[in-house]
Amino acid sequence: MSVVRFSSGFFVNLDFLTEEFIAQALRFPHQAPYTEKEIRADHPLRLAGVLVPLIYQAGGWSLLYTRRADGVGHHKGQVSFPGGASDPGESAEQTALREANEEIGIRPADVRILGRLPQIVTISDYLVTPVVGVLPWPYAFRVYTPEVARVFTLPLDWLANRENFMKLVRSETGRHVIAYLPNDGEMLWGATAHMTIEFLKILKILQE
Repeated sequence: MSVVRFSSGFFVNLDFLTEEFIAQALRFPHQAPYTEKEIRADHPLRLAGVLVPLIYQAGGWSLLYTRRADGVGHHKGQVSFPGGASDPGESAEQTALREANEEIGIRPADVRILGRLPQIVTISDYLVTPVVGVLPWPYAFRVYTPEVARVFTLPLDWLANRENFMKLVRSETGRHVIAYLPNDGEMLWGATAHMTIEFLKILKILQE
């Protein structure tokens, strides 16, 4: 399966973004988890971890995403980071690496973990910890097609452009939802878009 890189549409100088800079930015304390729904004491959350794969290609940084297959049980056809529910006793890093290996064949030894993003409580009752890791590029993926339909990347400068995303309000909950403009048929929105925005904020490159 080929990996598609979408063009940014504009340029901003991100030469200061080294691995060391990114790792240092992720060391600062983060805020309390963002919630897509009300947290109830009688409804325990399940733990999950996702890998936020960071790659350097064509002279700049990009994030790698997957589109879930239409046959999966939850979030079918949606853009996401590789990840899933934690097994008992697993750390978020172990979960993210295991799931990334199962879904798209990323070998854990190939990932350089830089840190974590703020946690998020999803509408499906998961407490998700996003783990940022650098992946060598190019990479020979081994995609598990029953779960993953496509692998693609988006440049950080495109993601940071305020013209490329918007904040919507869910009428039933009143909560904000982030949605990016479609890019080559791919729609980044919801929890994955929120994680992306948080990463850009931590790096201080988000255009407000």
